Amino acid sequence: MIENEIFKALADPTRRAIFEKLASGSMNASALRDGMAISQPAMSQHLSVLRNARLVREERRGRFVNYEVDPDGLALIAGWMAKYRAYWPARIDALKALLKDMDQ
Repeated sequence: MIENEIFKALADPTRRAIFEKLASGSMNASALRDGMAISQPAMSQHLSVLRNARLVREERRGRFVNYEVDPDGLALIAGWMAKYRAYWPARIDALKALLKDMDQ
């Protein structure tokens, strides 16, 4: 199930930071490493995990590779979360009612 891969990929704080940087636009691995204490091999591994989870895609431009957020991966996350969106309002309303009853 790809959702498992997505959540595993985003469980790592370094990969979340990389993903957040890419949310601002396309970058190559060197630009992604700016401001991060991470080696080139480690960056390659993190990008590989993000690609395998379909969160990031790459585009080759000559000898350079640019990475960007893959909207299809985001759609998978949104779809997974949509299943639970209907659940929470009813639960929150029940909690509000319970807390109101406790205050009285």
